[in-house]
Amino acid sequence: MTIYALSSGPGISGIAVIRVSGEKSKKILSSLTEKPLPKKRIATLKKIKNNINNEIIDEGIVIWFPGPNTYTGEDMVEFHVHGSKAVIDDLQNVLSKFDGCRLAEPGEFTKLAFQNNKINLLKAESIGDLIAAETELQRKQALRIMSGQSSEKFNFWREELIKILADIEAKIDFPEEEIPADISEEIKSKSTKIKNEIKKTLDDDKTGEIIREGFKIAIIGPPNVGKSSLLNYLSKREAAIVSEKAGTTRDVIEIHLDLAGIPVIISDTAGIRDSSNEIEKRGVKLAISRAEDADLNVILLDPKNLDFKGFFNDKIADKSIIVINKSDLGKEGLINFDKKINPIIISIKDDKNVDKLIEVIKLKLKNQFIKTENVLITRSRHRQHLSECYKNLNSFLDKKNNEEYDKAAEDLRLTIRHLGTIVGRVDVEEILGSIFENFCIGK
Repeated sequence: MTIYALSSGPGISGIAVIRVSGEKSKKILSSLTEKPLPKKRIATLKKIKNNINNEIIDEGIVIWFPGPNTYTGEDMVEFHVHGSKAVIDDLQNVLSKFDGCRLAEPGEFTKLAFQNNKINLLKAESIGDLIAAETELQRKQALRIMSGQSSEKFNFWREELIKILADIEAKIDFPEEEIPADISEEIKSKSTKIKNEIKKTLDDDKTGEIIREGFKIAIIGPPNVGKSSLLNYLSKREAAIVSEKAGTTRDVIEIHLDLAGIPVIISDTAGIRDSSNEIEKRGVKLAISRAEDADLNVILLDPKNLDFKGFFNDKIADKSIIVINKSDLGKEGLINFDKKINPIIISIKDDKNVDKLIEVIKLKLKNQFIKTENVLITRSRHRQHLSECYKNLNSFLDKKNNEEYDKAAEDLRLTIRHLGTIVGRVDVEEILGSIFENFCIGK
């Protein structure tokens, strides 16, 4: 099967790149361009023709990539043409007429790269994350994972555990060989070290997942203190309705932003107050729930609404910034305000100190979550499999006597399988290979 797709972004552009991968790539290139074929991996200017009516589709650059040393591991061609809808549609229509050639599914080129062992599963995921990156922090994280930072660590743990399992399997299957009778102190030491490293990796406050998905910030406070205005200010657009009438915001309004290089999901919530209105009461309940779930809360008040303690529990208060808006109305109400709280005083109307608020938010998130750049977990599936690794290694280390060799071996097999699943490698034959190679059994 041969696949094709527009690899550059949709819409009108100066250049559009249409990528072809598969066994018929060379035939397609030969049919659509003048002979001779271009030299491999050299950009060559060619007239690209409709192979049915011989009409010129466009004049552009073609690049021939013979496999297996390509992104997908297959023969590949790239057509660099003018980025008009007419040119793109015509070229793709011609490609669709070749037998065994079809439009690629989303992510299929990278899927082929994984299936053909050009990349592992972590790198495949990081490529997707890099394409989707909206902030500098997300870009840097995706590049670190692409460079193999996580893969190397996971593969190292896996290889070490395979060696340990080889010892135990040898004891079970080849008792006549001169293999240590007990699980050695070295094995216990290595497996304990790996277990502790996995535990340390898991205790990362889910920083990688949060960076990938965005830090959750909830703007909460009484009605009419400027919550929607702050949301609109940060988003630089009218994302929320602003009104002098209390209770205008009933539902949660959520936007994704690049806040000084940090990916955030900011929620504008209903004003929190006692109300007999059932709809408003549900909005207040939802606001408090969103605040409890947030990574950071911006508790917004104004000089006339400084009493907030009765509405918020400790869970909310521990991860909150107190902000007093409408400083343009005067500071009379601030005299008796608890100075220990050290609020940030702003005026959205006068654009006063909002930049300071953004900087405080940025520092608060970095200090709380971004304690190291050596993050290994970026997705929930990584965390799930590593948690299983930790559990199985604990179980393995609890095995004390010779009668439990079989159970100990199974604990290690499960650990190795979970590590292999993270990077996309599950191969039981490696264990047998390690036995024969390291212990010369069956020579």
